[in-house]
Amino acid sequence: MKALAYARAHSLGAFAMHLAEVDDPRLREGDLLIEIHAIGVNPGEAMIRSQRSAEPGGQVILGWEFAGVVIKTGIAANGFTVGDRVMGTGDVTRDGCWAEKLAVDHRVVTKIPDQLSFTDAASLPIGILTSWEAMFRDQPGLSPGVDRVLVVGGAGGVGSLAVQLLKARTSAFVISTASRQQSRDWCRAMGADLVVDHTADVCEQLNQAGIHQVDMVLSTAATATNLAWIGALLRPFGHLSAIDLNAPIDLAPLIQKSVSLHTEMVFSQISGGTDPSNQGRILQIISEYVLSGQVRPIVTTRLTGLTVHNMKIAHSLLESHHTIGKIVIET
Repeated sequence: MKALAYARAHSLGAFAMHLAEVDDPRLREGDLLIEIHAIGVNPGEAMIRSQRSAEPGGQVILGWEFAGVVIKTGIAANGFTVGDRVMGTGDVTRDGCWAEKLAVDHRVVTKIPDQLSFTDAASLPIGILTSWEAMFRDQPGLSPGVDRVLVVGGAGGVGSLAVQLLKARTSAFVISTASRQQSRDWCRAMGADLVVDHTADVCEQLNQAGIHQVDMVLSTAATATNLAWIGALLRPFGHLSAIDLNAPIDLAPLIQKSVSLHTEMVFSQISGGTDPSNQGRILQIISEYVLSGQVRPIVTTRLTGLTVHNMKIAHSLLESHHTIGKIVIET
């Protein structure tokens, strides 16, 4: 099969992916073999491209957000049959979906209804699972007493779906941050009750709106930079959930408020060897929300063809830090 691959970690300026001919994936007992029809492209994958190299003589195939069709099932892959239309994530310790086919654990996959296109479906899994786990952890909803949530970066792939998830599943008052008018308009379209500019004084903007504290902050970007005002805004015993913590941070602003700090890595269960079946169930719930109109797909950029050119465009857009919604490549 064909796949986009590379050997050594590289910068965007030295983009080194190439379209390679590789062996078909080898199925494990609980796997599905998927014919890939669309892939969502994410900032985390661009980061991995810049940091992860292959073993000597090997190649790296990235990509862990897809929609496609089941073409083969492992003997323990219950609940799926050949021909099923599906969406899902994957396992960052295995080859990804930037290829014609993917072998993936059936527990992080769900069937999608005929009314949901492959392109739209591919915009959902990573953002939904990341935001669900960041805000709800392993529970069905917010912790008791969390009634006001601030989403930092509400126009991105995770933020867009976090806002929708909060409105679909909770009664919380939802505040989004966005720096550009286009982004602010998008956040309102996602359902945010209030939108503020995170490049200005967030606390002052909220004070002017009569809001002096929030119960939870979901931070999707620049958490370390924003920690002082996040700590000032959170109530005592509030919650900070951050998805971008990859370096040491100063916890003093949080300690002063006895804040609970939550981290999130969407592959923690499957890569850690624990049962990730809840992720498949969450994705099934979201499919139902899409059908009912409670959640809308977030595709804003469509590229056609699994090519080096298209993938470089996607990574260029992601590294500009001005993307709204999700970039999807139709394969």
